[in-house]
Amino acid sequence: MTYKGHIENGVAVLDEPVSLQDGTLVLIKVAAEDRARSNRPLSERLSSIIGKAQGLPEDAAMNHDHYLYGSPKR
Repeated sequence: MTYKGHIENGVAVLDEPVSLQDGTLVLIKVAAEDRARSNRPLSERLSSIIGKAQGLPEDAAMNHDHYLYGSPKR
């Protein structure tokens, strides 16, 4: 479940009333950080997977439509 809210005097306050028992564990994710992270260049966001593919044909970059969809090779 996802609930929206804000911080008020250092305490997380939900926008809508929710019935949760005392002691319920919650995870708070700051939305502003998500926007900042998505503004990073694509190469930076994908850096952990760049160069990981193995066993591809040598012309895979040029002819990816052929290998994915069966289009004629270039």
